[in-house]
Amino acid sequence: MSQSFRIGLFLVATLAILACGVFLIGSKQSMFQSTYPVSAEFQNVAGLNSGAIVRVGGIPKGSIEDIRLPGQPGGKVVVLMNLDKSTKGVLRNDSVAAIKSEGLLGDKYIEISFGSAAAEQLKGGETLASQPPLDISDLLDKTNGILDTTQAALQNIQGATVNINEITAKINGGQGTMGALVNDKTIYKEAAASVTAFREDAEALKSNFLLRGFFNKRGYVDSTELKKHELPKLPVGTPVKRFSYDAKTIFDNPATAKMKNQKSLNEAGMYLQSAAFGTAVVSSAANMKGDSEKQEIATQAQAAALRTYLVQNFRLDDTRIKTMGLGKRADSGENGTIEILIYATTAAQAPAPAK
Repeated sequence: MSQSFRIGLFLVATLAILACGVFLIGSKQSMFQSTYPVSAEFQNVAGLNSGAIVRVGGIPKGSIEDIRLPGQPGGKVVVLMNLDKSTKGVLRNDSVAAIKSEGLLGDKYIEISFGSAAAEQLKGGETLASQPPLDISDLLDKTNGILDTTQAALQNIQGATVNINEITAKINGGQGTMGALVNDKTIYKEAAASVTAFREDAEALKSNFLLRGFFNKRGYVDSTELKKHELPKLPVGTPVKRFSYDAKTIFDNPATAKMKNQKSLNEAGMYLQSAAFGTAVVSSAANMKGDSEKQEIATQAQAAALRTYLVQNFRLDDTRIKTMGLGKRADSGENGTIEILIYATTAAQAPAPAK
């Protein structure tokens, strides 16, 4: 093989390789494809370079022709792009261009989103809306700020923990008022005795003539009087007669024992006066609202007030008239329920049922 032939073969191979390289580069830059121009404006291109890829739906479909600075301060950087004409089927006037990167530190490229079906198709030369790029340096600055804040919070928590440990140690050592209360049972006993004495004084004040009017407005003077005729439970057997009332029709307020329509009880009083019976129980039940302890006292007071009215206005053996304050009951309705239950001592004494 002659030297001239070898040189010719080498030149042909070199030209073939060069042609392939030009073809590949030109294909990547869309130099051998039918394209159309579009542009987008950014405040900062974040390291984007001319010749970078433009992707549509994640597929390379164009390249960046040029990046131009604004004409004056306060303007935006203009990015000129050439897109493959095949993208006109999915890109519209409302498509958005965004600068992205291959990983956190990779090359920058532009991603253009699909437009909506109702928007106008691109014709070429339009300026697309843009999305600000993610700046890694800004992200790191914000992360550093968060870490600094977190560290300060941890230091505050550690300081608070130290203070709590010191306070706990003093209490365990019997220092201060709290330490004395926790470690010295004598102080606890004295405090308990003081509370008991205060309760006794409060009960005594209820009978004081200066405060008597306050309790009289609520229908009773002393809570101990409310249980004087109270039964712990209903008598055995079924009542031979029952009178039921809505508490609101008899009392001013479901929380008090001050009556406003006591004449509603006259029917029951006349029955008790004329009929033979063993025991009559005046019961009161409150609704489910309010404080349980207060409702229990209120129902006891109401039952005692009703009993007093019956005994004072009708000829009855008051030893057989009992009371029951039932407190809060789910079946007492919205306003509470008043009932007078009449029991016979024996079956022979039971009055005939009302017709």
